[in-house]
Amino acid sequence: MTTNEQGLSGERADIIELLASRRNFLRHTAQGLTDEQATTRSTKSELTVGGLIKHVSTVEQRWAEFAQGKEDAMPAEYTPEVIAAWQDQFRFVGGETLADVLAEYEKVAAATEELVRTLDLDTKYELPVAPWQPPGVFWTVRMAFLHIAAETAQHAGHADIIRETIDGQKTMG
Repeated sequence: MTTNEQGLSGERADIIELLASRRNFLRHTAQGLTDEQATTRSTKSELTVGGLIKHVSTVEQRWAEFAQGKEDAMPAEYTPEVIAAWQDQFRFVGGETLADVLAEYEKVAAATEELVRTLDLDTKYELPVAPWQPPGVFWTVRMAFLHIAAETAQHAGHADIIRETIDGQKTMG
């Protein structure tokens, strides 16, 4: 059983620790990068370190809204506008900088951690309609938080490969 610095213990402390450790891996990939490097496509993919951090922040915010039962947390329909906004999650737009994206990620993380402390983890909501998701599937709030950790870990791995290709830095190893 984990006890964190706020004295929280048990499952909630474990979830907060899991989220924090996965976020740290992702943030580490951006350490010391310039805005230009943070937006460099260093592989065949269009993904960049900065774009991945921005995307993960947006996705975390949406899943946190889902965990609060907000029906409009996820798109109800995949229109051209929704798809364009989705694509903009992966790149800096309108003068955004790495510092801006990291600052927003910190705000989102703090808000999510407060939800982990306060929401009923057993409350269930139906997953939003999506091309990859059949209707009628429900997730607990707990599962939404675990999904955020999984998504963050997956994209931290992507960012690590991109970063290593840019300048050789690795998160681990």
